[in-house]
Amino acid sequence: MNRYVRSCLLKAAVATVTLAVATPALAGPPLLCHPFEIGTARSLPWNGSDSWWQGRTDYKLENLVADTEALLTPSTPVIVRMETLRRAALYASADSTVASQLLRRLMTRAQAAEEGSPASALAWLDAAYVAEAFREVTMLSGMSEFRDRIGGVRAALGDADGYALIRKSIAARPDDPSIQFAAALIAADKNRTAYDEHAAKARAGASRDPLLARNINKVS
Repeated sequence: MNRYVRSCLLKAAVATVTLAVATPALAGPPLLCHPFEIGTARSLPWNGSDSWWQGRTDYKLENLVADTEALLTPSTPVIVRMETLRRAALYASADSTVASQLLRRLMTRAQAAEEGSPASALAWLDAAYVAEAFREVTMLSGMSEFRDRIGGVRAALGDADGYALIRKSIAARPDDPSIQFAAALIAADKNRTAYDEHAAKARAGASRDPLLARNINKVS
């Protein structure tokens, strides 16, 4: 067990974060506290040497929305998108205005994409990930690092539903195992049947996607 997992497990226990409906392979908020392995792929600047939430202290939050959008190109693999969005959500959680801007921008991109297109699938994935990551932040009242952020993040989230959004992504690209992987993690504490179905589809397609194969243990 590496230090990221140990830290996540301990902090999740302190925060009394429980995935009671469905359980992914690693405990704790699945979209936040388990960094995705992306090799040398470009993402937001990050530290992470001591904890899963540790970004760069010198990173300028006012650049977050533009930096994130610039990294989410049509050619950016799903797993790389997920790690970028994990970092973005953690950065944004420190500033309610930035959090609102980030989710609003991702929702606008998704709504503007041609319905059913590959671009639409990725755009809805992006919005779904951040919405669900923000919801997970609101569950971390037991962690001193996040306690003061929860109100602002909850306001930024509003009534956005990550699982409803990821279903739009699946509808546009139903055979993408990486999107199924994201859907499994998003469904993890909502619906055991949905989690199992998405996880099975992700595992079945993992051999076709090297990055997914490197991360599939999160739902195995």
